Amino acid sequence: MNAWYLLCFLSALAVLIAFSNQYILKLQTTIAITTGSVLISLLLMLSYNLVGDEIAAPVTQAMSTIDFNQLLLKGMLGFLLFAGALEIDLHALRKQRWEITILVLFSTLASTFIVGYLAYWLLAMLGWPVPLIYCLLFGALISPTDPIAVLAIIKQMKAPEGISIQVEGESLFNDGVGLVVFTTIFAVAFSGTEPTFGSVAELFMGDAVGGILFGFVLALIGHVLLCNSLQNANIRLLITMMIPSAGFALANLLDISGALAMVVAGIFIGNVTRAKVANPDDPMSSHYINSFWHATDSFLNSLLFLLIGMMLVTMPVSMAEVGLGLLMVPVVLLARFISVGMPFSLFRRYRSYDVNSVRILTWGGLRGGLALAMAASIPTGKMVLNGVDIHNLILIITYIVVIFSIVVQGLTIAPMIRTSIKAAEQAK
Repeated sequence: MNAWYLLCFLSALAVLIAFSNQYILKLQTTIAITTGSVLISLLLMLSYNLVGDEIAAPVTQAMSTIDFNQLLLKGMLGFLLFAGALEIDLHALRKQRWEITILVLFSTLASTFIVGYLAYWLLAMLGWPVPLIYCLLFGALISPTDPIAVLAIIKQMKAPEGISIQVEGESLFNDGVGLVVFTTIFAVAFSGTEPTFGSVAELFMGDAVGGILFGFVLALIGHVLLCNSLQNANIRLLITMMIPSAGFALANLLDISGALAMVVAGIFIGNVTRAKVANPDDPMSSHYINSFWHATDSFLNSLLFLLIGMMLVTMPVSMAEVGLGLLMVPVVLLARFISVGMPFSLFRRYRSYDVNSVRILTWGGLRGGLALAMAASIPTGKMVLNGVDIHNLILIITYIVVIFSIVVQGLTIAPMIRTSIKAAEQAK
């Protein structure tokens, strides 16, 4: 089996899980597919232990031919970030622009260092002396939150507007910031960059500022083309596809942040260009493009979870590594609580907020496809600890934290939202 066939079969499997879910479990789609990928991975691991490598051999062979750094960080990520940014409503976010800006910048950086140092200390105590730079790398990849699952729940339950704006704004923006932090630490860890303040700051700023400026250039080019597309919905759709494909590829070749470029371009196209090219005589044309990108976002996230699940089947996973992954769950939650709670202690001096804001932002800060993509991109063979490659260790820990956040946190966030809804109704 080659890599293309594997991707085709996994794509079909993701669609079948989503289709079955609407009749059986009726969960939010991301939660259903994540749960399904875990169960399928466990079944394959069990089959491998009982039957031998006859089951896993074709998967192992196909997975070995996939370059995950190229496929995920250099390919799929552009479509995921662009699709998410198209959903951002700047008019709604403007009401809490300062809160969201601080949460995106301060909370992402604070969480990175809190997770990194706590992981470094705890792992060393347990006989896993992972170097600090790798722990910070894990902190950087696990800190950005994924908006897809929790936003669906929040909108379905009609949560208070303030909560919805905070979750949506932070989740959609911190993907780009988190990836810039990750690539900066990645360069220090693997590219020979001297870890001085000046060199790291220069790398960070060049990556971030370059990505933002390039995103504006892509957005302006897309804007001009879309405004002159003669109201042809098919041509407009193809134009939007050029941005996360060729545009994202060019950003990577220029060594600037393609992630931030996609976020900037998506926001501009979604808020400025969309209104400009809207055709009052054919309102379904805009709906057609929106539906396509929403479906693309969900599909690629689903495929990513199944891919990582298949990757775990091909790796030797011990109970010790699973235990370390479970240990990191409260570490990540604590870091999230501190990094969100500190800004809100300042915010509350100037404005009143929902009583459960910090709790919902903490428990609803789900991790998703971006964290898995970054973990899978860490090179193998750089370090072996207690007989385990550092790539495998970080990927397994990340997978467990992500699964816990989506399945457990995603399924139990509803009571907090109900409490906020009641508080908002009583305040009226």
